[in-house]
Amino acid sequence: MNKKITITTEFSVFENLEKLPIDIQNLMKQAIAVRKNAYAPYSKFKVGVALILDNGKIVLGSNQENAAYPSGLCAERVAVFHAGAIYPQAKILKMAITAASEVNKTTSPIPPCGACRQSIAEYEIRQETPIEIYFMGEIGSVYRSDSLKNLLPFMFDKNFL
Repeated sequence: MNKKITITTEFSVFENLEKLPIDIQNLMKQAIAVRKNAYAPYSKFKVGVALILDNGKIVLGSNQENAAYPSGLCAERVAVFHAGAIYPQAKILKMAITAASEVNKTTSPIPPCGACRQSIAEYEIRQETPIEIYFMGEIGSVYRSDSLKNLLPFMFDKNFL
């Protein structure tokens, strides 16, 4: 007989930006502001990210596309890699992500893509503490995850190498 594995993930849902705790509202507002700096001439899909580190610093990122598509970077990786480069000893405590399309209004929460999930996982595993992740579209509900593990339950890490 085959064995089954059941995976359960849990997210908190906030009706809108105003329902978030004040510190997360401020973080998300910074993500919304930096989203406007995204360079997205091909997808017309702009993403902004704001991270708060354990040293109190806030690091921002927006997606940066390239005509050679694989050469571009998502906002999440821009922010996470920048934090790792500038503050290598700091831990990422919280991450706010927002996405907006120039073509359609994004009203559903937009989570990180697979490549970004793997990149965030590397930092969460390395720092040995979870990263709270808040994500939303342009408007509407905001989802909160206590850890990247909710978004990527079978994480690939250095232990497999």
